Amino acid sequence: MTVTQQSGVLCRVPMRWGDMDPYGHVNNVEVVRLLEEARIAALGVPVGTGHEVEAPLIPFFSVLPAGTQALITENRIKYLRSLEYRNTPVEVRVWVVSARGGALTLGFEITDVVSRRACVRAETQLAFFVPATGTVLRITPEQQEILAPYSGPPLFR
Repeated sequence: MTVTQQSGVLCRVPMRWGDMDPYGHVNNVEVVRLLEEARIAALGVPVGTGHEVEAPLIPFFSVLPAGTQALITENRIKYLRSLEYRNTPVEVRVWVVSARGGALTLGFEITDVVSRRACVRAETQLAFFVPATGTVLRITPEQQEILAPYSGPPLFR
């Protein structure tokens, strides 16, 4: 059992053959891409970008004003063990660590689907910027209510 097994949502993110480095494990830069893909699967396509075909697991981006940009302000990653390439999607659990002020912090745990062991734990902090006004949005009480069922523990102190 992992520390986050009951928190948030579970996303399955495909690995790519090209994600491997010469040592045969998934490169650390590609781990950040896996986190990004899990974030999009969980929260959806940011407002005004791309085309959302599948509904997000956590319906947050859809309640943001048009033109809002989701910006990464911080990534913190702990590599617990190497993530070996598999020709099957990796499991990434995503949960809300904090949603207050102008910041949303997400927790992540990447699990190897064969060994069932956590390989990576990470937190990503986002801010929501409105270019038209040059302001950062504050997360409203209504938005906090949407996110509350998906909350889980912080990974870093």
